Order: sequence, then C-alpha cells, then structure tokens
Amino acid sequence: MKIGKKRVGTKVRSRTLKKWEIAAFPALILLVLSAYFTYAYLTQSPRQDLIEPTLQFRPENPNAQLRATIVDQLSFTSPNQTFIEAAAAALTEAGYTVDYFSGEKATVEFFRNLPRYEYRIVVLRVHSTAASEQHLQVPVTIFTSERYSSSRYVNEQINDQLGGVAFSEDEKERGIVYFGICPQFITDCMIGRFPNTTIIMMGCQGLENTLMAKAFVEKGARVYVGWSQGVTTSHTDTATSHLLQHLFIEKQTLKKAVQETFKDVGIDPTYESLLLYYPLETGEQTIDSLNGQN
Repeated sequence: MKIGKKRVGTKVRSRTLKKWEIAAFPALILLVLSAYFTYAYLTQSPRQDLIEPTLQFRPENPNAQLRATIVDQLSFTSPNQTFIEAAAAALTEAGYTVDYFSGEKATVEFFRNLPRYEYRIVVLRVHSTAASEQHLQVPVTIFTSERYSSSRYVNEQINDQLGGVAFSEDEKERGIVYFGICPQFITDCMIGRFPNTTIIMMGCQGLENTLMAKAFVEKGARVYVGWSQGVTTSHTDTATSHLLQHLFIEKQTLKKAVQETFKDVGIDPTYESLLLYYPLETGEQTIDSLNGQN
C-alpha cells in the first residue's frame, strides 16, 4: 500500500510541475523580451529617433559643442535661399555646425524634441502671432507645418499647449488651419532642456509680451530675441542677417549688436516693429559668454 501511494503521489506531482512550467513559459518570454527592449532603449543613440535635417553646413574645424539650427517653417510661403546661405555662413565662420530644417519638417513632434538636439543657437524662421484681444496679453503662438485636427493631440489642446492657427482670415474660413505651439507646450511638453541656448525668434510679435520668452528661459535658454510687433518677411530676413554678423563675426555684445542692426536696417517699414531681447541683463554679454564658452 505504501508503494502504491508513493507512485500515485509521484504522478500527481509530475503533472503539477508540467502545468507550472506551461503557465510560466509565456511570462518568461515576456521577461526576456522586456529585458531586450530595455537594453536596446538604453543603449541606442540619443538622437536615433530624431528627424534628420534637410541640409547641414559644417565649419572647417567642427566643434561638437557648437551646434546651431535654422528652422525654416517660412520656406512654405516665403522661401529665401539667400538668407539661409548668409545665416549659415556667419554661423559656420564662428565654428558652428548648422542643421537646416525646411518647412515640412517643422511638425509638432519636431518641436517636442527640439531640446534633445542640444543646439546652442536656435534660429526660428517661422510664422507667429500674438494678436491682442481686448487689451489682454495673448501668448505668442509659433506656427508648425502640421495641419490642424481637433482629434489629434487632444490633451495638449485641452491644456492650452497647442492651438489652431491660420495665415489669414480667408484661409481660416476655408479650413486651412495648422497646429500652433503655445508657451505651455515649451515648458510642459518639450523633452529635455536648452543648454545655455540663444533663441532668435524671427516671426511676428515674438516679444509683444514676454510669455513665450519666459517659457524658453524657464526651459534653460539663456536669451530670447524677437520683434515687438508684426514684421515683414523681407525685413526680418535682412535684420537677422545683420544681427548674426554683429554677434558671431564681430563678437559684439547683444545690446550693441541689436543697436547696430537697428542702424543698419531701421525699424520695420510696415509695422514699425523693434528688435528686442529678454532678459534685459543679458545685453552686456557676447554670444560666447551667453553660450557658456567663457
């Protein structure tokens, strides 16, 4: 009887072990896959999933720390290759490698990941608006090239991080609307920080108020340069070319470079807009000092 009981117990134990093995096998596979993908994520290049630039301009002796970008969302409506070449020439002469992104690449996800590129200089050749409403401060909104949809980026829209913007009332009425980046998107949705970065905002009303400037500074940027009111494309292109020359080639302080730019090109003839910067205490510093090079 004892032998019989022992045999029965052995069979039951054997069946129980097989069930455990079968139940554990999928979990083991999941564990192995999870470990693999975690390892792959941790060891991948930090820029592996970032959008590649349309063009790249390199100096004779590249310095990995000196990287700049020109985000040309305006290339859709007002392309200006002369400006792009002049701006890139000034930056590369100063030792910067310049990534150029044409309009179609200026999507919401591109802006979300912009800090991850670790640029020291960000030139935003973009449409923007901060049209006042009943004397209230309206945040600057940066145009993307991505067509607006109420069913996309729902959380960002609910939280006033993204909105819909149009180039004109006529296009708005015809439903030609794009996603626009608001200051809250800069602080809450962008991944990473701007390392002592200089932001040159070429669009309209970039510094009609300081809401967008403060968002970039809160995100790590050292200084934000922009226009007090609207600005024509031709004027902002000309003025920014002069500003880059004074800042990067002549190594003038920011305050002096802005003053000299005003002497060179004057105020915008249509909107009487002035070039300003934020915060004001950065005015006595050169671009090398602003970017932490000395």
